[in-house]
Amino acid sequence: MLFSNLDIFIVAFYCVGIIFLAQYVSRSQQGVEKTAEDYFLAGRSLPWWAIGASLIAANISAEQIIGMSGQGFVVGMAIATYELTAAIALIVMAKYFLPLFLEKQIYTMPQFLEQRFDRRVSLVLAFFWLAVYVFINLTSVLWLGSLAINSLTGLDLFYGLILLALLSLAYSLWGGLKAVAMTDIIQVVLLIFGGLSVSYIALNQISDGSGVVNGLSQVYQLLPEKFDMILSPDHPAYKDLPGVWVLIGGLWIAHFAYWGFNQYITQRALGAKSLPEAQKGVMFAAYLKLLMPFVVVLPGICAAVIYPTLEKSDQAYPMMMSLLPNGILGLTFAALVAAIVSSLASMTNSVSTIFTMDIYRSFVRSKPSEQKLVNVGRNMAWISLAIAVLCAQPLLGSMESAFQYIQNFTGFFTPGILVIFLVALFWKKATTLSVLVAAIMSLILSLFIFLVFPEYPFIHRMGVVFLISGFACYLTSLLQGYDDQEKAIDISGINFKTESSFNLSAVIICIILTITYFLLW
Repeated sequence: MLFSNLDIFIVAFYCVGIIFLAQYVSRSQQGVEKTAEDYFLAGRSLPWWAIGASLIAANISAEQIIGMSGQGFVVGMAIATYELTAAIALIVMAKYFLPLFLEKQIYTMPQFLEQRFDRRVSLVLAFFWLAVYVFINLTSVLWLGSLAINSLTGLDLFYGLILLALLSLAYSLWGGLKAVAMTDIIQVVLLIFGGLSVSYIALNQISDGSGVVNGLSQVYQLLPEKFDMILSPDHPAYKDLPGVWVLIGGLWIAHFAYWGFNQYITQRALGAKSLPEAQKGVMFAAYLKLLMPFVVVLPGICAAVIYPTLEKSDQAYPMMMSLLPNGILGLTFAALVAAIVSSLASMTNSVSTIFTMDIYRSFVRSKPSEQKLVNVGRNMAWISLAIAVLCAQPLLGSMESAFQYIQNFTGFFTPGILVIFLVALFWKKATTLSVLVAAIMSLILSLFIFLVFPEYPFIHRMGVVFLISGFACYLTSLLQGYDDQEKAIDISGINFKTESSFNLSAVIICIILTITYFLLW
């Protein structure tokens, strides 16, 4: 694929522009040094539009654009369940989880667990999340991003990894969360524009220039099975998307754990000006989620019509970009880079926050200064990216679908994490030992099912493990006396009431999802 001078100019302008804009919006007053709160939580000053855009920018990256388009190529629209039902999880998070977290004025999820239980639980989860973010999330985003750049430009994969890492650091290292969140509205606009442009041009080509509606109709006629939202048991992908169970089973465990208790997601809301502002931002993200099937899945389905013989499904989106005219190609490539670097920046900022606030502060002898905390956070950001660059190809180079790799392996821990946070928030009798038992049970049982019953759908596995881990937590508390814990949260004093606009939006989103699944069942 040949980039014109216009395309190169657009991509270069984006890269330079986003770096300068990030530094501008996160600048400090002259003579005033950044505090830890400024760097890690944007001074708790984020407006709703920045929160909503940043939630989507952090979530939608190479593993969604490349990986989910690849699954669209193989499976079809059913994979969009991950995007559509996430809107419900966001609504629940905004209404029931955020009021509790913002009341506690926390920096990180492990910090909340330390307040509710003790340092042991906090450190276990802190080290766990560092490992997941570096060896699963950062590596997958870097690898799929580098794969896309290689497919489009021919740049060597390792150099692509280094390029993305350096761009992410240049964009976020100095300014912290504010640099990321306040510029993510541009990233999201580019992301949505890029995905819709690919879908539009692909559908127009399929219809021989007679419009996207005719193109979509032709795709449906040629590949009607790609538009099934609920897969039948005889479908080859049933193991990953087991029919109606995606709506009533273990997928909700993944959703609530990811959107409710995942540091690099919740960190945006923790940096909000106020609770209503955070809830508006999360609702904005829920609306944007409804667009994602057209942005990240439909291009993969179109690729199944135009390029039905692709060797690897993850090549679908890069191949579709080859259809774009010059200029639009540059903008769409910039959109892809925007999605990658914004997610990398979000993850590295969360890695640095957890390491600094939960691990470094726990082991340092004397109380560190605010500037010391910021410096430690910055150093951890580039170190984590360097490790991810070195590990990306060995871990992911032979994977057929990186998207399913992420879902499968994070699913080993997700049920236990959800149990821990739900009982921490809403059950006064949960003890430190009971949640540690739940975490260990989640890992051991997940590995047992994965190794002994490899064909068992991982969504079912998460559901089973969640129930058993939850019961183990209950049984442990029962054996310890079943008493209310001193550090338990009194939810009677928390106001869970939301504004009428929030409630109306929640109803609208539920109606849209109901109609969608009814029409495409």
